[in-house]
Amino acid sequence: MTASGDEAIAAAEERAASTRARNLPLWDDLPIPNDTANLREGPNLNDACLALLPLVGVWRGEGEVDYPTIDGPIKFAQQLTIAHDGRPFLTHEARAWLLDDDGNVIRPAARETGFWRPQEDDTIELLLTHSSGIVELYYGKPRNQTSWELGTDAVIRTATAKDVTAAQRLYGLINGDLGYVEERAMVGQEMQPHASALLRRVVG
Repeated sequence: MTASGDEAIAAAEERAASTRARNLPLWDDLPIPNDTANLREGPNLNDACLALLPLVGVWRGEGEVDYPTIDGPIKFAQQLTIAHDGRPFLTHEARAWLLDDDGNVIRPAARETGFWRPQEDDTIELLLTHSSGIVELYYGKPRNQTSWELGTDAVIRTATAKDVTAAQRLYGLINGDLGYVEERAMVGQEMQPHASALLRRVVG
């Protein structure tokens, strides 16, 4: 093994040492399996979800959002929880908060929740509901073992939500961290970059 390979393994072991014992809060009186974001605990990951295995965990980090219709770029922090209960899907919950130039918290920001639903032909269905009144149905496939690309097939919005017509997302592992970029077509603008972030594993 090369020196760089040894260094990568050592770095992964160091990261795991601080996250392997952490998990989601448990309900000890729940009569069904608790969700787990730690593959070392709880029910076994369903075989259907093996292509998404690297995503399972709690991730936290920072990113930027920008668009022609806002005064950006704007810094934000985010926590993304991807968990499972042994069935053939993953749960998805993300919450963000805005940061000032010094990294201080300004206020809570976007929230989304949903499900990753892998299919037998490697297609991934990702259903997301946003607190802003938007529901998105993404379809995609793994690009390789550590990256996943998806685009919307349908977008539904409430009467008071922004006029979002389409979106694309790319998730990928970068030296053990989870990065993503998102493009959006909305409020009369063509598809273009909207948000990106790099998140570090804190559970799993």
